[in-house]
Amino acid sequence: MDQHVSFVTLAVRDLDRSREFYVDGLGWVPELDVPDEVVMFAAGERLVLALWDRAAFEAEVGAPSLGGEGVPPITLAHNVPRPSDVDDVIALARGAGAEVGEPTVREWGGYTAYFADPDGFRWEVAWNPGPIGLRVVPDTVVDATP
Repeated sequence: MDQHVSFVTLAVRDLDRSREFYVDGLGWVPELDVPDEVVMFAAGERLVLALWDRAAFEAEVGAPSLGGEGVPPITLAHNVPRPSDVDDVIALARGAGAEVGEPTVREWGGYTAYFADPDGFRWEVAWNPGPIGLRVVPDTVVDATP
C-alpha cells in the first residue's frame, strides 16, 4: 500500500453551518458542493477535506462511537511559513466565530494555536521551523521569531 492520505472526512451535525464557517468565514473554495450531503475542499496537492452530513455519514459508515463531553480525538493541522501567519489565521478564525486559543511558543521551538470549527474539530495552526515542518511547508522561515 502506498503511504499517503487522500481524504480527511469529518461528519458534521449541521452541513449548512459548517459550509458557512469554512466558505464565508475562512474563505475556502469548495471543489464539490452537494446540498444536504457533502462539501469538499482541496486541502493540499493531493488531499481533500470533506465535510459530510452526519446522518449521511452514519447511513454509509455507521454510527460514531464518540460521545459525551470533550474534544473529538482528532486534530487537523495547518502549517504556515512564518510565526505572524499563525496570528493572522487565528484572527481569521476568530472573525469566523471560532472558539480560539492564544498563540503560544512551544517547548520544541514552534509557535502554534488551536481553533475549533462548528462541530468542535480542532485545527492547529503551526509555524514549525524543524525538519518535519520544512517537509510540509518548504518555504518556512526558520530564523523567524514568534
